[in-house]
Amino acid sequence: KKEPVPTPKEEPAPAAEEPPAPEHPPATEQPTAPADEPAPVPTAEATPAPDEGPLAPPAEPQAPAPEPKPEKPKAEPPSSPLSLAVEEVSENSVTLTWKAPEQTGQSGMDGYVVEICKDGSTDWTVANEEPFLSTRYTIQDLSSGDKIHVRVKAVSASGASVPATLAQPVLIREILQLPRIRMPRHLRQTYVRRVGDAVNMMIPFQGKPQPEVIWTKGDQPLDTSHINIRNTEKDTIFYIREAQRSDSGKYELTVRINGAEDKATLDIRVIEPPGPPQNLKLVDVWGFNVALEWTPPVDNGNSEIKGYTVQKSDKKSGKWFTALERCTRTSCTISDLIIGNTYSFRVFAENACGLSEKAAVTSGVAHIKKTKTAYQPEKIPQRVMMEPPKFTQPLTDRTTTRGYSTHLFCCVRGFPQPKIIWMKNQMEIREDPKYIAMIEQGVCSLEIRKPSPFDGGIYTCKAVNPLGEASVDCKLDVKGKI
Repeated sequence: KKEPVPTPKEEPAPAAEEPPAPEHPPATEQPTAPADEPAPVPTAEATPAPDEGPLAPPAEPQAPAPEPKPEKPKAEPPSSPLSLAVEEVSENSVTLTWKAPEQTGQSGMDGYVVEICKDGSTDWTVANEEPFLSTRYTIQDLSSGDKIHVRVKAVSASGASVPATLAQPVLIREILQLPRIRMPRHLRQTYVRRVGDAVNMMIPFQGKPQPEVIWTKGDQPLDTSHINIRNTEKDTIFYIREAQRSDSGKYELTVRINGAEDKATLDIRVIEPPGPPQNLKLVDVWGFNVALEWTPPVDNGNSEIKGYTVQKSDKKSGKWFTALERCTRTSCTISDLIIGNTYSFRVFAENACGLSEKAAVTSGVAHIKKTKTAYQPEKIPQRVMMEPPKFTQPLTDRTTTRGYSTHLFCCVRGFPQPKIIWMKNQMEIREDPKYIAMIEQGVCSLEIRKPSPFDGGIYTCKAVNPLGEASVDCKLDVKGKI
């Protein structure tokens, strides 16, 4: 019986506080009484457990402990300020500028905190007493000649951001003129040179005292055995005697004074002629035409392919002639080939540097065969070709000067060819050396040689054939010389 006694004590102990009396006997007679008196107490408590089922639920109210599962996500602090830079340095102060962070957090931003640390030390001190929202701040009361590291944090209710730190310590010394690079206009775009050409660029800058000039490519210093850099007080000269493809890339120029700096990027591209096109195929030959296909060259010469030049060669002459220039596709059709001839074809690639040195040549030839066609004469319907005279272009009035020959023109059609009669004032002009009448391809002309005022009047051209006649008139005025 001693074994079941402790088990009922463990169950009712947390739930039932009704029997305070049994607690005292165990306290006084704990070593001897548990076998006699406390035994009925657990049996009395154990039997009502099934009847007094409601006693079990009081233990359930403790279950809500795991309810605080839906924890609110912690608000993230803002991101780092951007573009931290030195704006001005004097003998006892430094002015900083930066840009707001990309993310300010859900709770919004309280402001910025500026911290400084002397060069060689690891103790950071806060420069401003309270956070502020301006993106410009001047640190005062600094000692001339000191070198200090500076960083800026964005602060909110959620915490502080990762600090934005100046890459170089700032020497507290007055800068008479901030560094500034004056990049020439033609260097603001990609600077293109051919392989073997010299690269010679002068980039002016300003700044007092004498700025430090740093050239890098891909964050690495330049190879001075191949690239020559010469700096003066006002400019820097970048020189390569013979440019190579490997010289292409982005070069970064930094002009720095005591932590204040200005940067510029120079993009150089060294190009050369492309390689030949690949996989040139003679796809089809039909009639007077040939279809060609190819793929772009493996090496574009570090410059975009502008097009392709296609040439043809007749087997008889052996000479190459250009059939297409600046073909932008990788296929084409060559037409107007001569029947009975055999042709070869080749294709050059072209970029900003010019045509490729070699061409892709077709492995096969195209033979333009003679096609046998049975001639079928066209059946022309029989029709009456007879037509009476009709003037398609009339005479026009003219004014001429005495002593200057003049011509009268008109056009006529008709079949059979009409007879032409010229008249002046309704009188037929016969054999007269002053007049020369002609008709050719339906164009009738009358030349009046060195006319006088007497030759003025109404001229008529009459056309007559067996089917009828037609006439046109004009007036001729002959003025005396002034």
